[in-house]
Amino acid sequence: MGYGMSRMEEEYSEHEDQNNGGSNSQVNNEFLNTHNDIFHMTQIRSGPSESLRKSIVDGPEIVDRMDSRAYVSQFSADGSLFVAGFQGSHIRIYDVDKGWKVHRDIHARSLRWTISDASLSPDQQFLVYSSLAPIIHIVNVGTAAKQSYANITDIHDGLDFSQHEDVRYTFGIFSVKFSSDGRELVAGSNDDSIYVYDLVANKLTLRLPAHHSDVNTVAFADETGHLIYSGSDDNLCKVWDRRCLSTEEPAGVLTGHLHGITHIDSRGDGRCFISNGKDQAIKMWDIRKMTSNADSYEDRTSNWDYRYSRYPQQYKQLKHPHDQSIATYRGHSVLRTLIRCYFSPAYSTGQKYIYTGSYDSSVCIYDVVSGSQVAKLKGYHQLAIRDCSWHPFDPMLVSSSWDGRVAKWSRSSCQQEETSDLD
Repeated sequence: MGYGMSRMEEEYSEHEDQNNGGSNSQVNNEFLNTHNDIFHMTQIRSGPSESLRKSIVDGPEIVDRMDSRAYVSQFSADGSLFVAGFQGSHIRIYDVDKGWKVHRDIHARSLRWTISDASLSPDQQFLVYSSLAPIIHIVNVGTAAKQSYANITDIHDGLDFSQHEDVRYTFGIFSVKFSSDGRELVAGSNDDSIYVYDLVANKLTLRLPAHHSDVNTVAFADETGHLIYSGSDDNLCKVWDRRCLSTEEPAGVLTGHLHGITHIDSRGDGRCFISNGKDQAIKMWDIRKMTSNADSYEDRTSNWDYRYSRYPQQYKQLKHPHDQSIATYRGHSVLRTLIRCYFSPAYSTGQKYIYTGSYDSSVCIYDVVSGSQVAKLKGYHQLAIRDCSWHPFDPMLVSSSWDGRVAKWSRSSCQQEETSDLD
């Protein structure tokens, strides 16, 4: 499950700084020797490396503070808008170019527990959001009105994902994403399934019984929309090719995580993606290494629940015997909630970094090629940072936390702990 609903943060507020012991990352040397084009292209695209302190060093500056947990946040593709979703039924869209003024204040409809995800359409005209219910809501955010109430001041429709012949009971949605053309949505749910919704035809077009546990995260692999990545609490990442789904079998399976996957981010090339896991690690994958089936593995850590306790020390040295990942990045903390990870922007960094929120109230940044943790943004938030977003063009990163704060880290305002240089 993605959320601990029965305990508040006061009951488990211990941070993980003393438990991590610094970053502990590795790159698969065998892969580097034989298939190193991903790392090689990353170095070429990023150009001469400079200290991260020359890009994101100052901050934080407060963007907003609400009286409920911030769960999701993202910049628009052009960086002009920023979306933040809060547990207390609010989704706010900020106009970045106009001093971060609130562009839209959306009051979520039929919310169950929290805003679990939100996604802005490529043309920035529509926003979809999900909660732990089978309804995804779509809001027209391209109009002039600042306030948006359900079907009163604006279009605010519910898309019912339970209207499928195979659905027998209600479920919740953890993840939703627009396709690159804005015509479709892909969603992952706690009925172990992947859904695809055609917005043009206004109907559900696909339900895949994809995993053996909650599907916490889904993503389109690239702009074609043919490939979908999924990650689940069954510890597996899967690749789905929509051109050949007659048998409802994945195109491939990738094993390596010891616990459930909380988030997936695609590199956008149809080959490489990263996943964040409850085993306190980010893994990078090349789908050319995937297999048709998951290798059998006796799980020796199944009694641990990330919602209620720290990661046991004895588990930190465990490694999956059939790990297919090409790199592993450690040093952050994944507890209590589905913490997210991303590649840094292609335009400004050449996707040279991976960054993630952390339960210890920080943002961790890793070098893709070396695997080292190159920066840790901390000292401001009081509770877990579930999501964060790097501006696509400017040296600016925004963190959103369970303390209700949305904060901007940039050149002009910080207390940053830099663990090493990028050179």
